[in-house]
Amino acid sequence: MGERAGGPRVAALAGPYLSGKTTLLESLLFAADAIHRRGTQKDQTTVGDSAPEARARQMSTEINPAHATYLGDRWFFLDCPGSVELATEAQTAMLAADVAVVVCEAVPDRVLALSPLLKFLDDRQIPHMIFVNKIDQTSARVSEVLAALQSISARPLVLRQVPLPGLDSTIAGYVDLVSERAYRYQPGKASDLIKLPDDMTAAEQESRTSLVEKLADFDDKLLEQLLEDIQPSKDEIYKQLTQDLRRDLIVPVFLGSALLDHGVRRLWKALRHETPAATVTAERLGVGAGSGTVAQVIKTYNPPHAGKLSLVRIWRGTVNEGMSLNGVRVGGVLRLQGAASEKLPGAGMGEIAALARLEGVTTGTVLATGPAPKLPSITPPKPVLGLTIAAEKRSDDVKLTGAIQKLIEEDPTLSLEQNAELQELVLWGQGDIHLQIALDRLRHKFNLAVQARRPQIPYRETIRKGAALHSRFKRQTGGHGQFADIQIEVKPLPRGGGFAFVDAVVGGAIPRNYIPAVEEGVTEYLRHGPLGSLVVDLSVKLVTGQFHAVDSSDQAFKTVARQAMSEALPKCDPVLLEPIHRVEISIPNAFTSRVQRIVSARRGHILGYDAKPDWAGWDVVATDMPLAEMHDLIIELRSVTLGTGTFTHHFDRLQELTGKLAEKVLAARTGEAAQ
Repeated sequence: MGERAGGPRVAALAGPYLSGKTTLLESLLFAADAIHRRGTQKDQTTVGDSAPEARARQMSTEINPAHATYLGDRWFFLDCPGSVELATEAQTAMLAADVAVVVCEAVPDRVLALSPLLKFLDDRQIPHMIFVNKIDQTSARVSEVLAALQSISARPLVLRQVPLPGLDSTIAGYVDLVSERAYRYQPGKASDLIKLPDDMTAAEQESRTSLVEKLADFDDKLLEQLLEDIQPSKDEIYKQLTQDLRRDLIVPVFLGSALLDHGVRRLWKALRHETPAATVTAERLGVGAGSGTVAQVIKTYNPPHAGKLSLVRIWRGTVNEGMSLNGVRVGGVLRLQGAASEKLPGAGMGEIAALARLEGVTTGTVLATGPAPKLPSITPPKPVLGLTIAAEKRSDDVKLTGAIQKLIEEDPTLSLEQNAELQELVLWGQGDIHLQIALDRLRHKFNLAVQARRPQIPYRETIRKGAALHSRFKRQTGGHGQFADIQIEVKPLPRGGGFAFVDAVVGGAIPRNYIPAVEEGVTEYLRHGPLGSLVVDLSVKLVTGQFHAVDSSDQAFKTVARQAMSEALPKCDPVLLEPIHRVEISIPNAFTSRVQRIVSARRGHILGYDAKPDWAGWDVVATDMPLAEMHDLIIELRSVTLGTGTFTHHFDRLQELTGKLAEKVLAARTGEAAQ
């Protein structure tokens, strides 16, 4: 049986953490004879999740590519990580797929976690179907699961199967609503065709009518047949299902258990018959017919002890070893099956391939032999959690920076900040799991042991009243001495006023060439005021002073300026200032009241609520919150919103911090200084 026209096709397996995507991949590969034994995550024998950090967590931590041939058709799979902290990687994979299979558990209360994923697919018109997994473990009715899913899907859901009851509330099989055939599950084998039980006829007919009615919304001929009480043929229904999935008008829903192989072959048949061809997807994305090669990088790998690999989807033409794409020579072409790789002379349209040593090429890059079309890509979200990191061995400091740059090349949602003020190296990411995975990769890939801690808060300090001070610096050391004398006035400025230095010297009391030295001494002291922070919002006026023709110097006037400031500022009622950020929290409105409590507990102030634009059933809560309270905000937010909550933030203002909270900050600094 030859391969269908349009090239090999790609399916992305997406869904929440623990929904069973990697197990489903094993079952799909096993059913297609691509593997001879189904592995398990518990035994660490799956094709996917082969990285040490994935094995340790029993979860996908990056895109896992695989391939199979089913009834003569070649397929590539992209098993996506399910953690919300790794969502950008999953989104990149789905953009490169012809179809997404959304895997979820048959638990209505957990369905809301799928909301951002379905919104992404709907907004980008990516054809997708839902595989309700672990159907053998649920006590919920399929109708309840379907209703919960429909509440978060902008597309009508089309149930393709109804479960066949077994003994003791188990599910023994299913009835296919198009063919109207009943099947009994057989673990590890194709299901057995059985006679449709008499007591299932009414339920089957009702569900089938619902299926046809939903399809009739998109086809006048089907609608006419319904109005005339004519049953459309199976071929007509299959044809309409295929057309509507291709146009992303409907979402077919299948039932099964990946662990037991239930429903997997039925899913295979739907993928085979209804998934759009690669040529159709290329056209949807804007890759027209023509000559030359077009491919897009969907993932970058830096395997330990090996060169860089760029995982690409080829949209047009072929990619061969040694050819030039975007002016970069392709060092090799490989096909990946999890951690295993097979070297190829080349790869063709529709395929997923790993290209070796494409230096300077990043994830999302469109590669071409000629002018490259503009293709959709994902803009990495802003980070929400940071850790200050340092190599355990000082000799590894330079190596650490280079290793992190390679991690960022693999995962653009990581970023590195070198904070000169606080002398910290801060690794930013999408959550605690995300950052811990990055630290594990540093250990496993680069043999780098890293210490991590919470980043410091960039407190500021200011003054609440002014002071005038006269200071003299005089030292005789044999030969030329040192002499400088100044009078200054220090005054507070309004919040946000910064720092102002005023030269009010008249009559040559201090020569003009020494004035910059005074200002430099003042600014040097202000970097660490009496409370240990950068001092802001004040003015310093140099009123007058004295000098010595021989002993005065720039250094002497700089020293007397620091001395004067150190004596003056403690008299000016110094106070700590903490950064306040404007935070916008996005959550399903079912969790809005919980978010109110989170904000209040973190010294936040709620400014208002709004419906989130173009997100039905979602709210945006605007708040002001101290930066010191935001470190683990994302962790708590996700824990109370089924992983759906997120936020954006930016600096808004500085605000006085007094009382016990200020004392706690100062005590912590004193403790650090004593160590």
